[in-house]
Amino acid sequence: MKTNPFPESDKDRHAIWNMLVDRDTKAFLSADWAMVADDFVEDCFIGIDAGRIGNPDAWRLGFPTLQAYRDEWLRQAHEFQKLTWGEDIETAFFRVTVLRDIEIHGNVALVHKKFFGGIVKSDGSSQPMNWQTLYYCRKVNDRWKISGFTGYMPHYLAT
Repeated sequence: MKTNPFPESDKDRHAIWNMLVDRDTKAFLSADWAMVADDFVEDCFIGIDAGRIGNPDAWRLGFPTLQAYRDEWLRQAHEFQKLTWGEDIETAFFRVTVLRDIEIHGNVALVHKKFFGGIVKSDGSSQPMNWQTLYYCRKVNDRWKISGFTGYMPHYLAT
């Protein structure tokens, strides 16, 4: 969905969706970190990489700094640009992205972002998009920013 599902009257959720779906998608597809660089709280950032494994004992501190995450984000974005698509990639990316659950307490938010489905490649095969991320956001100077995340989790965690 390219349209923000949260009304402008729900300012916090509307802004968080714009940051984590609209701006992030466009920046990733163009491999332009500058578009999202100011969306992070750098001094306390931490990123956990679940490696698409359901067992939390296997999750690792994949991104102990924002710079480590930025480097991996850019690597992935450049690799993604090398693929050829059988459909409009921006439309497809929005189609497989779901962000509807945002829990807000004061200036802190827990945000659930999921990728679910596939994107058609030019050869007719499908690129699977099947993981979820929990973002930890903070309102800083009246603007929502990402202070960390637990990402690359499978949709259904093993118990």
